[in-house]
Amino acid sequence: MLILLPPSEGKLPPRRGRPLDLSSLSFPELTPLRESVLETVARLSTEPDAAARLEVNPNLVDDLERNTRLLTAPTATASHVYSGVLYQALDLDSLDAAAKRRANRWVVVVSALFGALRLSDRIPAYRVNICSALPGVGHLAHEWRREVSAAFEESVKPRELVVDCRSSTYASVWRPTGERAERWVHVTVPGASHMAKHTRGLVTRELVQAEAPRTPEALAERLSGRFEVELTAPVRAGRPWQLATTPRP
Repeated sequence: MLILLPPSEGKLPPRRGRPLDLSSLSFPELTPLRESVLETVARLSTEPDAAARLEVNPNLVDDLERNTRLLTAPTATASHVYSGVLYQALDLDSLDAAAKRRANRWVVVVSALFGALRLSDRIPAYRVNICSALPGVGHLAHEWRREVSAAFEESVKPRELVVDCRSSTYASVWRPTGERAERWVHVTVPGASHMAKHTRGLVTRELVQAEAPRTPEALAERLSGRFEVELTAPVRAGRPWQLATTPRP
């Protein structure tokens, strides 16, 4: 099973830890583009119009300054750096050892700076918008789409269950095709947009606590004990199943 997550807007800067080692990250085929993106983001973050060019809130001065030290700043695992609502609900540290191993195998975070990461990958805190266009690199979502798609075609089994908890902007980076699309399930949270991230974190937490379901129907059955679920088949080939999910009281 592959569980796709967005990154967190909120990031906790590590206080100590070794600096970034790109060669240690998952999906090593992404390294050349990672190098280009990191170098460009670090350079742009020193310029007066950095916020506009990176499409970052200009009030986030500390985050932009931190971008200038991406290669020397302390790192921690992605599961600790990402500190937003989804990752608080996942609460990886409170899981038992087997569940943590499953999470580190199954979960992939789609990232504007790194393309794709596993929770155990060590990264610094950063601030980059996936919708930004970088000089010499291009529009990040487009550039990552080409590279991440190639990497996933190699790593994702043709009939593997894909549980997609990404937001729309990050979903554009990779969409399963062919056989991979037959077991692609998009997790939605009806009528509660402010709770969507929290619910998707709870869904991820629930899934990593036992062996993986193999089909969309088995996924819905698995979650039905803790969530109200409604599974809808794709409207046409190549589109995802839709799994509407609401936590039970």
